Amino acid sequence: MNRTYGTYEYRPPVWGQRSSRGVWALKLEPAVRQRARRVFGRVQATRQSTILITDTVEVARDIAWFMERWPLQPADDRSQRWLEQGAREHADREDTVNQILTGDLVLDVLPHEPAKTPREYQRTAVALLRARGRLLLTDEVGLGKTFTGLLNLVHEDALPALIVPPTHLPRRWVTELTDAFPWLTYEVAKKTEPSIRAKTGLLADVTIVPYSKIDGWAGHLQNQVRSVVFDEVQELRHGEGTSKGAAAGLVADNASYVLGLTATPVYNYGGEIWNILNILAPGELGTREEFAREWGGAEMSNGRMMVKDPAALGNYLREQGLMLGRTRTEVGRELPKTIKHAMLVDTDTTELDKVKGDSKKLAQLILNQSATKQERFQAAGQIDWMLREATGVDKAQYVAEFVRLLLQSEEKVVLWGWHRRVYDIWMEQLAEFNPAMYTGTESPKQKAAAEDAFCTPIDPANPDAACRVLIMSLRSGAGVDGLQKHARVGVFGELDWSPQVHEQAIGRLRRDGMSDDPPVIYFLNSPEGSDPAIMDVLQIKRQQSEPMLTKDGQLFANATTDTSRARRLAEQVLGITPTETETP
Repeated sequence: MNRTYGTYEYRPPVWGQRSSRGVWALKLEPAVRQRARRVFGRVQATRQSTILITDTVEVARDIAWFMERWPLQPADDRSQRWLEQGAREHADREDTVNQILTGDLVLDVLPHEPAKTPREYQRTAVALLRARGRLLLTDEVGLGKTFTGLLNLVHEDALPALIVPPTHLPRRWVTELTDAFPWLTYEVAKKTEPSIRAKTGLLADVTIVPYSKIDGWAGHLQNQVRSVVFDEVQELRHGEGTSKGAAAGLVADNASYVLGLTATPVYNYGGEIWNILNILAPGELGTREEFAREWGGAEMSNGRMMVKDPAALGNYLREQGLMLGRTRTEVGRELPKTIKHAMLVDTDTTELDKVKGDSKKLAQLILNQSATKQERFQAAGQIDWMLREATGVDKAQYVAEFVRLLLQSEEKVVLWGWHRRVYDIWMEQLAEFNPAMYTGTESPKQKAAAEDAFCTPIDPANPDAACRVLIMSLRSGAGVDGLQKHARVGVFGELDWSPQVHEQAIGRLRRDGMSDDPPVIYFLNSPEGSDPAIMDVLQIKRQQSEPMLTKDGQLFANATTDTSRARRLAEQVLGITPTETETP
């Protein structure tokens, strides 16, 4: 009898637990067990004689490969069959994914040709989705992810479908749907309460339910839809710990095709990718603990996880067919690179002086290790809001003066900010240019009206009536299309903690339909308050997100040049350099 080094056993999932997967139990001899822990990076290092690994077809194939050197005995016939089946499935899937990505396997003929011709790279994405079932599509901003998200719906086995967009984007999905796929019926959720169609199961071909309403609809749509498309899927970066994350997982569980769309999946730290993919493709990256052991780096004080090698993780996700992203250069649809200017602006310190005493107390509390976690958490939120608002207010008038100067030569300008008091100052200072608001306060109808006003060409007979400034919240405009036809200049009057929020905003002006002139973007920074701390953190977060999305593992060539949060603000207030405290 041939020498064996232990046994392997497949333990099925726990019945009744959502998306529960089975587990492989490897009972190995001591020396082989040590080798296995190095080979299987996600297993826990313990003194137990049995190694446990969450089951995926990739893990099954890895075990089969491991056994070529260290043969193992199956604990029972079921374990042997499950291993052989999983290993074979992974090999077949790997071959299919490779053929699709190399162009050897394409969707030449669609059951129903849409009213506009899909591009080859869009067909490739659909082919990969159909082969893999789950896909995170991270094509560069402006490459038509909305159309790609609908393209799979020409197949009967993909209907009925659910589209989950941000609150302000259902109109855009309806426009794309009616223009390119006019034969598909649709319904847009109007209320949090599900419609009669959803309750009775008589769904339209496409149901559009914004993230803000998905919690109310999920229970009725569960097991009813065959396709789910999550637009701007970074909305799910906090995972199933939120109501919309839990609802998203519920509707996606038993769908045949689940697609996440975003050019910027990671807003802060790399661990967000696990939260997203565990909804799109539960279990594929193992449990959170397994992911942390295999890919994780430092754990932040707020529970967020850094990734030690984002480039390697991105390469792995692409090889597994879980993530696909193309740049404009790769698909031959290049646009001029954005011209970016980071500028210091004049500012008074009136507001910062008002909050100086309170912010100093909060800063000391945040850096006080004897304070409770809850005390530091509350202090962090207060100092973040307090200093960012004060910084924005102190420079608001100077930002408005800068925009006024731009409007001497530019027809229209997009102005990004965050705080209501800052908006009020801008609205007053720029009133003669009829500014419109597109922020978190406006309803979808009001946002649509603001967008329409800004996108209405200036009437030469009555130029004073034109809306020449669109004030947008930093996080309210993801996915908006059309602004690029009317403006080429944008101004960040306030900053966000995430560099990808800046890139999403810039993508409103740098996309198909823009003029031949490159977009020009100004970052107006204050030397006081929160801006210096934010600029410091932005670079750290770029290193977590961008290498994951680029094939060469480098930073985006067209990204912002500068970039933990409460700690940095606290250090800024107290005049402490980052090297004097622990790295965030």
